[in-house]
Amino acid sequence: MINVPIPDWTTEGVLPPVDANSPTSPARSPYEVSLVDLVQRYGTSQERIRILDGFLRYRQGLHDVGLTQGFQWLDGSYVEHVEAIERRPPNDIDVVSFIEFPEGMDERTIRDRFSDAIGLSRSSRMLIKRAFMVDAFMVPLSSISAGELVELSTYWYSVWSHRRDRAWKGFLQVSLSPAHEARQCLDALAGQEDGS
Repeated sequence: MINVPIPDWTTEGVLPPVDANSPTSPARSPYEVSLVDLVQRYGTSQERIRILDGFLRYRQGLHDVGLTQGFQWLDGSYVEHVEAIERRPPNDIDVVSFIEFPEGMDERTIRDRFSDAIGLSRSSRMLIKRAFMVDAFMVPLSSISAGELVELSTYWYSVWSHRRDRAWKGFLQVSLSPAHEARQCLDALAGQEDGS
């Protein structure tokens, strides 16, 4: 994964869906960014820091059960300038985790073993949202066919490339691999926000 800088918000308060200077280039959403850059860019208020804390704790839960391979798409009002667009802070962060499960696991084993950690059921998704401020979804990279992967990727891309008012927008991608320096960075930002 080659990380890129997080683009500035457009005048509409969203990430640009493509590079305006070269609209057909590969420099487009989802932008592959580092977790540290995400924390530094969006840890700008107590509400945003609290959501980032929940997101990092959610990721730690995935890591604790052995899910470290894959990537995550990040979207929702969290990656928008919602404070200017809607005059409110973000409520949560929307996350689709594209996960490579351990070798030899079928869908049933995944459901039995990881449902609570990744939010496979509606009730587990609600618990994750309450506990971590993460609206969690999952695509199992290693247990679906190529056709299903294309179908799910196309679905999420098409849902997340527009706001509800149909305005085009971009979103972000981070690696699922552990990144301990992101927690250190967030703790430093939280200390500054608290006046420590």
